[in-house]
Order: sequence, then C-alpha cells, then structure tokens
Amino acid sequence: MAGLRGRGALLLACAVWFGAAPAAGGGLAAQGTRAASGPTSRGEIDYGAVRRWVSGHRGEIVRELAAFVSIPDVASDSADIRRNATWLRRAMEHRGIRTRLVETGGSPLLVGDLPAPGATRTILFYAHYDGQPVDASRWSGSKPFQPTLRSGRLGENWRSLPLPGPGDSVPAGARLYGRAAADDRGPIVGLLAALDALRAQGRGPAAHLRFLFEGEEEAGSPHLARALEEHRDELGADLAIVVDGPRHPSGRTTVTFGARGIASARVTVYGPVAPLHSGHYGNWAPNPAERLVRLVASMQDSTGRVTIPGWYDDVRPLGAAERAALAALPPDTAERRALLVPAPEYAGSRWAAVTEPSLNVDGMASGWVGAQARTIIPDRATADFDFRLVDGIDPHEQLRRFLDWIRSRGYHVVQEEPDRAMRLAHPRLARVTVGMGYPAVRTDMDRPSARAVVAALRRAGETPLALIPTMGGSVPGYLFPRLLGADFLDLPVVNADDNQHSPNENLLLDDLFDGIVSMAAAMGATW
Repeated sequence: MAGLRGRGALLLACAVWFGAAPAAGGGLAAQGTRAASGPTSRGEIDYGAVRRWVSGHRGEIVRELAAFVSIPDVASDSADIRRNATWLRRAMEHRGIRTRLVETGGSPLLVGDLPAPGATRTILFYAHYDGQPVDASRWSGSKPFQPTLRSGRLGENWRSLPLPGPGDSVPAGARLYGRAAADDRGPIVGLLAALDALRAQGRGPAAHLRFLFEGEEEAGSPHLARALEEHRDELGADLAIVVDGPRHPSGRTTVTFGARGIASARVTVYGPVAPLHSGHYGNWAPNPAERLVRLVASMQDSTGRVTIPGWYDDVRPLGAAERAALAALPPDTAERRALLVPAPEYAGSRWAAVTEPSLNVDGMASGWVGAQARTIIPDRATADFDFRLVDGIDPHEQLRRFLDWIRSRGYHVVQEEPDRAMRLAHPRLARVTVGMGYPAVRTDMDRPSARAVVAALRRAGETPLALIPTMGGSVPGYLFPRLLGADFLDLPVVNADDNQHSPNENLLLDDLFDGIVSMAAAMGATW
C-alpha cells in the first residue's frame, strides 16, 4: 500500500475486511490490491515514524483484531477453521502478499510471499490461526468469541470499554479479552500492521518475506512436517521467526533463540481385579495408588533433579553468549511471590531452568476423593507425564530411558490393556503408552541471523532487551532448520499474564503496539 499513506491506507483495508464482499471489477478489493502492490524503497527505517504511525492507528488495529477474534477458531471445528482461513487470506492479499491456501488433509496452511527486489535474504514468519477449546462457563463478563475491551486485568476493578473507532486512542493498560486474542491472533494482526507502518513511510522490508500461518498448531501440528517437505521450494528461508508465546514478565522486548521439544507418556499400574474393602483386604492386597506414588517419587530427588540414568547426557551445552544473556535477565523474585513459589526447585532462574530437560507429572488418578471418597483399595492407578526436551536430546531415546527406569523398579511393561493371564503372571505390571512429540531447537546467539535481528531491535530503540536461549514451551520449530534450512528465532509480542489456553485469555494492547515496532525492525534486519 505504498501509494496510500498514513491513516487512509488502513481505513481502506478496514472498510473491506469488516464490511461485505467488494463489488466485482474495481471495487475496494481491487483498489487495495493495486495500492499494496506499488513500489516501495528499501533503506534505513525511521522507527520514530513507525511508532507515530502505530500511535495514530491504534483504534483501527484493535478493531481489526476484534473482528478476527470474533470468529470461533477451535482447531477441531473444520468449518470455523475454514472461515478463519478465508478471513486471513483476504487480510494478507489486501496487503499485497501473494497468498495461497495449501491443503494438508486437515486444516489448510496459508502461505504468503512478499518479494523484495534486490534482497539477498529470506525471512519466514510463522504463527497459527487456530485456538484452544473453551469452557464458556468460566469466562467472566463476556463470551470467549465476543472480544471485549477492558481497562485492565481481571480482579483489578476492570471495566468494559467501547471498541475504539478509526483514529481513536486506546487507554494505557487496556486489554482485549477473547479466545486466541494473544495466542496467536494478536501477533498475526501485528505482523500485518508492521507492513502497513513500513509502507506508510514508503519503505519495504529489507528481506524477501514469507508467511506461514497454520491451522492445527493447537492440535499438535499433525500435517506440518509433510507440508513443509512438499512445499520446501516455496518456503525455504534463511531465518524463520515464530511470533508465538509470551514476552519476559518484565515487559521487555524479548527474543527467544530456541524452543523445547516434548514427549509424553501415560503409566497405569494394577492392583486387584476390582476395588476391595480396605478393612477386609488391607495389608494383604497391594494398593496400586501407593505403588504408583513410590514409582513416581523414585524418578526425582528432593531437589527435583531427575534420577533416571542418562536424562541429561545429550544436552547441547550453552555457549558464552547464552550464559551472559541469562545472567543479564531481571531476577524472577516478583514472579515467585506472585505465583506463591517461595523456594523454587532449581537453584538458578526460571529461564536457566528451562535450558535443561524436565520430567513433569501432569496428574494422577486412582479411586475416589472428596465427597466421593470411600474406604477401598483401588484396582488401578494412572499418571500422565510430559517430558520437555532441549537441544541435543532425541525423543525416542528419552522415552527409552523412561521405560528402562520403570522396568528397573521391577515392573513388567506392556502397551495394551493386560488380560487376566497377564495380570496373574506379573505381580508388578505397568501399562505404558507414549506420545512421541518432537525434538527441541536452538539457534546459537552468535549466528549472523540472530545478531542481525538483535541489532535491528536495538536500532529501533527496543532496549533493554530480554535475550533468552530457549522458551519453556514447545513448538515444532525444529522443522524449520531441518526441512527449510532456516535458523529459528521466536519474537513474542504478548503479555506474560495473558491466560493463554485458559478462561479469560487476554492481550495487553500496549505490548502489541510495542510488538508491531519489533516486527517492523525484524523485517528490516540485514546480514
């Protein structure tokens, strides 16, 4: 939209995106596309102008985001996911992004291409447009897909605010509440607004840009690897920037250079064929709940360190740059107080803790508790685990270590529900089912692409920065270097207290507005 400067460019786009379909043959869609495909120049970005543009267009940005959030986006609902894909495709095309829908056998991928004449590097931006399921009964004052602007956080005398109109300001501290407002609707709208802000000053990105928006991330990205393999020629890049996840709790502009992988397992141990009276059969029939507790406890020491042999053996060590970055992060004292964690298990900071692999007990179940409690010996007990992986660890190998440990405690391990003969033959029996997940990824901070993005953020005045070797969460970022030959970075632009995946998910709009500047800076990175 280089030919349409300032507010007019975004207002034209908003008129199309929020209204009815344009008339054929020269309607608003045609005008928007012609404007967006006009020439732009590459060169040093005026970040003061970017900030002024964002400040002057906050109302339009919020309304566009609200329109996107209002479309239900639960990954399992294919019809709604298609509506989201259609909306997003139109939004991309009106920015001049050459866009196509790639069918995967599940939810479609949106693939966008924005050439930059003379550019020698290609940057791929990734986000997902699907969201987590909702329990509307636990949302306060609004429905999950009824985007609502509020003056602050839940429980802080918040009040509802009207959505701003074109050119209106947005009060400091205001948040947009709605499912996927932060994860990942806000970042996607932020990317599009960053392009608008660059074009408003006649500037284009320094790199050839590609966009990959997925509709199944919240369902485990079951079709992503195959799609990347099949379309690697059109998706190849020097750098893949993921705009998912939260910023550092301090609110600093954050760059994360890796993401943990994940694997999972469910373990069931068995007792009698049916629950037995604890008085008649106690001290005689083995209690599977007690056995499972002892098995789980054997996997970690009193400090939370995993005792399973080899658990930490294959970790790729941090370099000097990563260790220095961790040391420069603000302490997590305030977060410990807020979360009522007075004595963390790990001796260092939370950010250092996530550079190591973990073994987490998601939950345990056996018998009944509370009002339903009864004096019985349960017939079985089950625990679910997740294993967060760091760079260097193979998911298959970590699961092998886990299974070997269970066997070393005297259990016969099976995958299927055991029959009567199996249960009689093995006094200690464990059924273990595993989810393979995927490995971790980490880009060294001294890689040229990583240094270039950090330098661009500093030129944009985004200081102090929070540079984090790896995020604690898991995304399939390993696919980008493995299949596309791209380095991996994460540039999160949403607040750490966003209630991601939970009731009352929200986006602190101040963070999004700052994040638009960060995204524009990343688009201007050169190396």
